[in-house]
Amino acid sequence: MVTFLFGIVLLIVGYFTYGKFIEKMFGVKDDRATPAYTSGDGVDYVPMSTKKNSLIQLLNIAGVGPIFGPIMGALYGPVAFIWIVFGAIFAGAVHDYLTGMISIRNRGAHLPELAGKFLGKFMKHIVNAFALLLLVLVGTVFVSAPAGLLYNLMNGWMAMGIIVALIFLYYILATLLPVDKIIGRFYPIFGALLIISAVGVGGMMVIKGVPIPELTFENMHPGNLAIFPLLFLTISCGALSGFHATQSPIISRTTQKEGQGRKIFYGMMIAEAIIAMIWAAAGMSLFNGYGGLNEMLAAGGPALIVSEASTLMLGAVGGTLAVLGVIVLPITSGDTAFRSARMIIADYFKISQVKMSSRLWIAVPMFAISIGLTQVDFDILWRYFSWANQSTAVIALFVGAMYLFIARKNYWVALIPGTFMLMATTTYILNAKIGFRLPMDVSYIGASVISIFLVTLFFFAAVRARASQVPLEEDISHWKGAATN
Repeated sequence: MVTFLFGIVLLIVGYFTYGKFIEKMFGVKDDRATPAYTSGDGVDYVPMSTKKNSLIQLLNIAGVGPIFGPIMGALYGPVAFIWIVFGAIFAGAVHDYLTGMISIRNRGAHLPELAGKFLGKFMKHIVNAFALLLLVLVGTVFVSAPAGLLYNLMNGWMAMGIIVALIFLYYILATLLPVDKIIGRFYPIFGALLIISAVGVGGMMVIKGVPIPELTFENMHPGNLAIFPLLFLTISCGALSGFHATQSPIISRTTQKEGQGRKIFYGMMIAEAIIAMIWAAAGMSLFNGYGGLNEMLAAGGPALIVSEASTLMLGAVGGTLAVLGVIVLPITSGDTAFRSARMIIADYFKISQVKMSSRLWIAVPMFAISIGLTQVDFDILWRYFSWANQSTAVIALFVGAMYLFIARKNYWVALIPGTFMLMATTTYILNAKIGFRLPMDVSYIGASVISIFLVTLFFFAAVRARASQVPLEEDISHWKGAATN
């Protein structure tokens, strides 16, 4: 219990200390107009309040990842707490903050456009493909997961196909309509369910004195799977997730001024990490040890753990509300995953999104592909999501490091976690069954060589970019509007 509570305290302290350090190092400009005003279109560029933006950002980034991932990561034992806490403070929150703030400085640009600007035009095409793959996978996974939870919650009285269709209908509306029409209006309600879910389960574990394991570096996984790199890909949302880099630009287009960025981007990542801590602790503590947790996962996956843990801690009524809160998370990430994909495609082909017809012809093929992917097994989708997600995180951190290098600021805050995750992801790809299937020791060596090579390339490119004076931000000197308030 002490390790769990101390970890949450560290996360909160990290927001007020390291978060403030990152903000000061980046250098906010509250007198600089944000894209919400300079590019306002009433669809994607719409000024919204800090509270609304923060809540939307949290719900955008916190899909099933900070719940399902930590539950599966709990099999490794309390070492999972270390990754969640330090990963969130020094990697995930930095990743989210830099992605959001650099996007604000560049007309609300999404990651592919930022990668093209700071890492080269070739990377723009690579990242565009990566981001779209990731977003369609996320959108699909976040149909399957909540549909399964709803099906179980209703004891099967509504057919799974109907539930899936209703979720897709909501996603289509949220993708096509202006951001303040559905997302801006319904997220406060969804947020209340989220708070009930996380605070309810976590609070009752503390009140009931659930024996949450104390810190140990021993690998508790019943299958003795390697902590490195598997833990760092299993727990992504909640510690470090490239998916967030696709979500932050949505809010960068609705942020009123730069000084709100730490609360919106850094702070909401910390909030997500607290959610991850709660569900990792539940997984470790409520099912008769790691063997029992493994059996539960084999029987019904993370969704069964969520249902059982919620009922155990909160009873039938409270448990139902908690499960609804968990269902809200993937739905409020799935809708913005598709919305983000639409925006990325529109930016790539320079298609104005003011007209509904322009949004429709982008969205229809995308949803058709996703509907087809719902027939694929969840576990297979999740494995592909894991490496695509963390590869995207690496790219986003390297974009942040390049921006800071050119600006002659402390680029190590992004480059160090980026290099660490590059090593972890490359090791996984070399070793995994869906990768090259190399022995683990060979994978470590190969990943080290690849990481050193790519970091060396980064420095060559960074020196060249600084010498050529790549512009760090969009020129808005022509903008005639009043300063933001």
